[in-house]
Amino acid sequence: MAKYILADNRELTRFALESLIRQKEGTVYKTSNKAGLVELLKEHENAIVLLDYTLFDFADVDQLLIVGERFALAQWILISEDLTPAFLRRVVYSSHQFSIVFKDEPLSSVREALQAAANHKRFFSQKALETIISQQEEEERPSILTETEIEIVKAIAQGKTTKEIAEERFSSVHTINTHRKNIFRKLKINTAHEVVKYALRAGLIDSSEFYI
Repeated sequence: MAKYILADNRELTRFALESLIRQKEGTVYKTSNKAGLVELLKEHENAIVLLDYTLFDFADVDQLLIVGERFALAQWILISEDLTPAFLRRVVYSSHQFSIVFKDEPLSSVREALQAAANHKRFFSQKALETIISQQEEEERPSILTETEIEIVKAIAQGKTTKEIAEERFSSVHTINTHRKNIFRKLKINTAHEVVKYALRAGLIDSSEFYI
């Protein structure tokens, strides 16, 4: 039997979510603060957490992700009224544990999220998906990179090594490494994996062109 932790401070929301869970014959635990949530996760590490982040006492998204990483077996469903594009992108690109639904969406979206979490899969509602891909931050736009850097980003995203890129561009490995460092600095990223995600979000490549 699945175990669920309701981490929502609104009584009406807790009642509605608990009613949905009872239909699945799950065991429900409730908490109204982060400390209580952590204690419950210590006892039930593989629980499904239904959390309203905006009403809970997490200091920031980093703190949420740290708790998520600490309890890696748990699945999380974020159910809130207002989550920013920047917050959603950070959560989505940092962890595979989180599903996202907005409170003003149809009940069917919550049911789908619960089913996905039970199968250890992520679910993003339609509104969540639209929010994630909207309003790209200024630093994510290709215009901050030079034409050469954009071409190198595409090559990295296509799985090419530094040596291969250098050979294709008739450049030295040192020159390509310098470009890589400048790209990472401008995009404020640290890994080639993040380059791939940037290239997809910025529309520099499509999903058929890259390898992760």
